[in-house]
Parts: sequence; C-alpha cells; structure tokens
Amino acid sequence: MPLQTDVVPYSLTRLGVVMSPQEGDPLEAMGVLNPASGRGPDGTLYLLPRLVAVGNVSRVGLAEVVVEDGVPVGVERRGVVLEPDEGWERGANNAGVEDPRTTWVPWLGMHLMTYVAFGPLGPRLALAVSADLREWRRLGPVQFAYQPDLDTDLCMFPNKDAVFFPEPVPDPHGRPAFAMLHRPMWDLGWFREGETVHLPAGITDERPGIWISYVPVDEVVADIRALARPRDHRCIAMSEHPYEALKIGAGPPPMRVDEGWLLIHHGVTGEAPVGFDPTTQRVEYAAGAMLLDPDDPSLVLARTAKPILVPETDDERSGTVPNVVFPTAIEEVDGTTYVFYGMADSKIGVARLDHT
Repeated sequence: MPLQTDVVPYSLTRLGVVMSPQEGDPLEAMGVLNPASGRGPDGTLYLLPRLVAVGNVSRVGLAEVVVEDGVPVGVERRGVVLEPDEGWERGANNAGVEDPRTTWVPWLGMHLMTYVAFGPLGPRLALAVSADLREWRRLGPVQFAYQPDLDTDLCMFPNKDAVFFPEPVPDPHGRPAFAMLHRPMWDLGWFREGETVHLPAGITDERPGIWISYVPVDEVVADIRALARPRDHRCIAMSEHPYEALKIGAGPPPMRVDEGWLLIHHGVTGEAPVGFDPTTQRVEYAAGAMLLDPDDPSLVLARTAKPILVPETDDERSGTVPNVVFPTAIEEVDGTTYVFYGMADSKIGVARLDHT
C-alpha cells in the first residue's frame, strides 16, 4: 500500500472530564492524569491513573469506571496498585512510577504494564504484569539488547511512552513476536556535565521519535521475564508536521482496525528546557493518528497532517502543564470506542473515537 501522508479515517470527539483530583487526598495533590486501562476478570472496566503527590511523587491507582447510557462519566476509586518502592524507582530528590500504559494480551492471559520509573538516572522504562489489574509483578527495568549497527546502546538513554501491541506480530526475521513501541531521548547532558546528544547510527534528527523493539513469542512463553529484554530496535516515525515540531510519542495500545494497526499518538510544539521538571515547559500537546502496516508494524502507512484533538477547554488549557491533551488508554464500551487522556497534567478526560 502506498504511503498516504494524511489519510487516516478516524476522529476524536471530546465528551468531558471523568476524573479530577480528590480534595484533601495528599496522594492526588498535584493531579490525576495519563491513565492506563483494562478490564478485570469479571469484565469491570478500570482506569489506572497516575496519582501525583506533593514533590512530584507518582503512584499508580485503580479506579472503576462509571458508565451511564454506554458513556464513561466518572470513576470510583479502588486504591493504589503500584508505588515507587524499588531503589531504581527512587532518586535522592525524586521518585515515581509514572504514566502507565497497559495492554491486555489474550495470548498470555496477562495485562502488560509499561511505566516510567523516575529513579537515580531519570526516566527509565520498566515493566510489570498482572492477571487482575490489582496485583502486579515487576519484571524490572527494560534491558534493551545491544545492537551493533546502531553504534550505541539503548540502555544508556532515558526513555518514555512505551506500549505493547495486544497480539504477536512478525519481527524483522519473520518470527511471531511481542512488539513494544517506545521513545528514547538522546541528550545525556542533563545528568553528566559536558555530555551532549548521542545519536544512533543512521539517525540525523535529535528530536525524540517512535521506535519499535521485539521479543520472540517462544522466549516469552518459556519465561515471562523475557519481555523486559527486547531487541531488533528500529525507528518507525519522527516529527513531520507542525503540531509535532518538538517531538512525538506513542499513546494508547495500537488497535487492530480494517486498515491495519491504528496508533493514536501525541505531537508536541513549543519549548521544553533540558531536564524533567514539567512546570518549566512552555508547550502544547495535541493528539494525532497513524496507521501501521498489519504485516509489518514498523512501517507507517498513513498519518494525520493535522491533529485530531487539541487543547481547547479550560481543563485542557489550565493545569500543572497548560495546553495538554495526552491520550494513553483506549477501550470499547457497548460497541463504541473511547480514548482516555490526560488534561493539562491535572485531570483525565474521555473522547469518542469515530470512523470517518
């Protein structure tokens, strides 16, 4: 199929806020945002929101989604399921388990959670698995296999925005594999004075883009911990359009559609100073969409030249980081698909996904 740069027949229609910080709860004092999602063993729909306490310390909560007339309208809190308990999730002046993304993989009978461990070396990817969304087993930090042709080691670099496909896909060798999208960042100067940007071989654009890595199915079946050791890394998408001028990253788990794999992603414009304090950023986050090849998801078939959701409401334009819509979860309710997204790093909104 030839590349159609802007033909992605899907749109988002915002429906409102589904979760706001609970007054008086110290764990939510700085916001609830960027949720994962999934269904429990009995079919109940849950969000797993990032809960931010004073000092920018994040935890992963569990919240049952309230549905009225087939539409998500709110949540009922069910506690905390992941905290920064491990040493690699805590630094001298920071801590957090941030921005979870969960993918239900029927092949494994497991929810796979990717999250950002904000530890001594900044944001690093980590994995956990669960059968019920309540009890999570850590698989540890992601250990990207060394790949000589990149002339670098991905384990050296901060990374974010990781999410798994819900079913096996062919890897570059034609083997069935579990694939993970992620977004490495190449500037090491923020934690080592005198260091600068270190680009992999073949990459000429220092802006963060979307990469894919794979783990063969047979290795995961033999040992679930293999999921934390992906290999065969390659960049699949870089910033191309004005709403992506600063960087792009993956959103919710890719969804299988007639045209291929639908990936809702985010694009960022503005100014983001070196470091990871979100309050210093002067940016705008918008949502776009891509279609990935069903037989080779490292190939982008189409992408939106204009965003499908931009910050417009007061809740999206005012918050910890103003002017942000950040999609992270996607679920079907009574035949309709909904996307849940962070609003200005403070609240959680929901939008309906439509085929246009």
